[in-house]
Amino acid sequence: MLRAFALALLLAPCLAWAADVRELTWSEMVPPDAPVATQPQAPMHDLSQLANALAAESAPAAKQQSPAAPVVQALDGQEVKLPGYIVPLEVGEDSRVTEFLLVPYFGACIHVPPPPSNQIVHVKSELGVLMDALYQPFWVEGPLQVKNSTSDLADAGYAMDANKIYPYETPEN
Repeated sequence: MLRAFALALLLAPCLAWAADVRELTWSEMVPPDAPVATQPQAPMHDLSQLANALAAESAPAAKQQSPAAPVVQALDGQEVKLPGYIVPLEVGEDSRVTEFLLVPYFGACIHVPPPPSNQIVHVKSELGVLMDALYQPFWVEGPLQVKNSTSDLADAGYAMDANKIYPYETPEN
């Protein structure tokens, strides 16, 4: 009995940590008093709109909306899961994307204007994601950092070392 109690005490912090992953929305990453120009575009997870987004890719590259948008400092260090699309920054020889920008809608940072920096997360992952899977949305989990970074595609206001990456599924799936 004493052994079971001791084991429960040891496992309790691990179980509490797993339960503390916060499902974050993109709008929660924008301070409530942020200027209207830095408010997020509605995320697109409805793949029936994919053709319209792909058509936009033939346009010239667009300038980022707000490269220094205000962030929510209280999110720093929180374990979160956030849905979004992957924009590759680094691809290994095995065709896995190990460094990327997570964005709220398909095509962001390519040929449609990149969202404000408070709507972009610079993600690193040891496992990565296969290149041929990037047309679908993903959940990305890990500790969120309030940290600016710059790439050739856009500036990001947040960063994360991903613990998990898995396909996004809507509740009706």
